[in-house]
Amino acid sequence: MKRTLTMLFWFGVMFAHFVGIMAGAYALGGLVEGLLPGGSRLTNLAILMVAVVMGIASLLTVAERKWSSLMQNRIGPNRARINLPGLKNSALVGIPHFLADGMKMLFKEDFLPATANKLLYNLGPMLAFAPVFALFAVVPAGPTVSVFGHTVDMVVATPDFGLLYVFAIASLAVYGTSLAGWSSNNKFALLGGVRAASQMISYEVALGLSLVGLMMAFSTVQLPAFVGNVANELGMGNAAVGQARYLWEARVGGFDIGVPAWGFLLQPLGFFLFFAAAFAETKRAPFDTPEGESEIIGYFVEYSGMKFGLFMISEFVEIVVLSGLIVVLFFGGYHLPFGGEWLSNLPVMREYGLLYGTILGTVFWAKVMFFVWLQLAIRWTFPRFRYDQIQTLGWKILLPIGLFNVFATGALVLWDPSLRALAVFGLLQIGLLVALTTSSALKSEEGAGGHGHGHGHDAHGHDAHGHGVPAHGHAAHADTHSGAHSGATAASH
Repeated sequence: MKRTLTMLFWFGVMFAHFVGIMAGAYALGGLVEGLLPGGSRLTNLAILMVAVVMGIASLLTVAERKWSSLMQNRIGPNRARINLPGLKNSALVGIPHFLADGMKMLFKEDFLPATANKLLYNLGPMLAFAPVFALFAVVPAGPTVSVFGHTVDMVVATPDFGLLYVFAIASLAVYGTSLAGWSSNNKFALLGGVRAASQMISYEVALGLSLVGLMMAFSTVQLPAFVGNVANELGMGNAAVGQARYLWEARVGGFDIGVPAWGFLLQPLGFFLFFAAAFAETKRAPFDTPEGESEIIGYFVEYSGMKFGLFMISEFVEIVVLSGLIVVLFFGGYHLPFGGEWLSNLPVMREYGLLYGTILGTVFWAKVMFFVWLQLAIRWTFPRFRYDQIQTLGWKILLPIGLFNVFATGALVLWDPSLRALAVFGLLQIGLLVALTTSSALKSEEGAGGHGHGHGHDAHGHDAHGHGVPAHGHAAHADTHSGAHSGATAASH
């Protein structure tokens, strides 16, 4: 009970933090627009990308260790203390570990292998981090509103080729891992770099195919157009467009409800393909064979200090960026699934665009944090796949399903441009998936119950003696691997 209340408290602190950030971002953007037209894009760069994305990614180094310890019933990071009155006896939810790891990486000696290619060795961490960080520039984190008489967009850049920019920049990250493995002149690092490159290139095919159906459904590649606007959204549009509109709508008084045109309902297959392929691109468990300690050491084995830190933090930045893209493309962006038009038509919202932007901006970050949590849960739930299983999944499963999804989406969009037929097809897919998952779970429970009833003594002995040591070893390995990602590997150099 105490742990649950503690988690609820920190969730409340997190949402209050997002409310303050979004209010400050819109207010600062309105002030800057009065002095320099277009200047709000620069403030968005500083607040959204540098403060929010990097802040969340940095804190995830502690959050992942805390969540893994919670799932595995371990203590987690709580030993570091701040030697100040009133704080020396408090673990502060592990934050001192985050500060200590950051200081350690900043002041750690920069190690350079004697036989390494110096130019490419130094270029590798930058090429691994910069493309991932730049991806969030095209993600809209809030609506376009009028603040202090000036129009403020809560996005850094809105190029006409939005999704193409995502594909192009994301594909550059493979150079960082390849150069890091090759330039170190270490056979283990080279093997890790080759594995990482082949895995990332393989899943880029499925990643691109997963979004083709979405582009056909909405007839655009611009990310703000995918999100869209509700009808008469503070004077920004006359009709609901994008994922803000309803496929089937009803009114309860002035409150609007219905089935929204979210990408997940129109393209459930596309969502699962995109999520699996993008997760594999991050090279995190269960797709972490480039860093598999039991087989190889990893493509950044020769890096220490802040160079190692760039490789480590790039993985956590990828978590935030992937969550933001999923929200924008498949879950309505910053829009609510109901009451969007009612909210935008409230007199107080029309009078204070700052309030409207703050509310919907907080909705966006709440969705992002849900998918951040989901990725952490997956990372500590599934064991690592074998390398041949990873390639089989990418080429023999995801690729054919992606091709089928493209052909089916094209046919349904041509047949019914209103997208209702596509939505019905998507709902049938979701229902089939739920039915298969539920039936598989029931069969597993029945099989486990029957086995336990018939062979209780054997099963007990098998669990107690056969799996006791491996389970303990797995937990220890998980904690060790997590600690490595928090800077312990850097310390070893």
